[in-house]
Amino acid sequence: MHQATPIIGSDTVGDPACFRTFEELARLLKTLTATPKDKSTVTLLMSRREGGRRELLKSARLEIDGGMPGDAWGRNPKRKIDAQLATMQTDVAELIANGQPIELSGDNLYLALDLSNGNLPAGSRVRVGGVLLEVTPMPHNGCKKFRARFGEGAHQFVSVPELRHRNLRGMYFRVIEAGEVRVGDPVMVVSRPAVLADQRRRPA
Repeated sequence: MHQATPIIGSDTVGDPACFRTFEELARLLKTLTATPKDKSTVTLLMSRREGGRRELLKSARLEIDGGMPGDAWGRNPKRKIDAQLATMQTDVAELIANGQPIELSGDNLYLALDLSNGNLPAGSRVRVGGVLLEVTPMPHNGCKKFRARFGEGAHQFVSVPELRHRNLRGMYFRVIEAGEVRVGDPVMVVSRPAVLADQRRRPA
């Protein structure tokens, strides 16, 4: 008999059996395969509907003033442009979720791309499918809902100062040029702030 997929919403909590300790997460982080820095793919698109219900999308048109279609950001009368598109690095999201659906975290985009400050500082621009996005300076922090979904160890993992530069909780993008994006679309870093670009060009 077919079992219906559980509905994930704002009040959904995680399975404690899947929670990893900080020590386990820190150890496993070191074992991840090097994440692409310049070119990758879109692995998941998600919109937070009424009540925070996660809706996975195969494709979406992202508008400059609209963000992800139907998402909670667009319904907020006090929405901040710097928090338009919450984004997480796919392998890190999978590491933290430990078998739970990664969309439980509530992010809009999941990219197989290095989202660390060292690779994508604020102001970097990334082509995602047919959309041009820009990294905003707003920090993406773990909250009490994140703790409830993934445990205290995960909350510490994304918050400790020595790992904050990795943006393990993710980052925010804003739409610079509207367009279509689909799961599986290519992702390409278009530009980085001049100072970082100069540093990357210098020989070691």
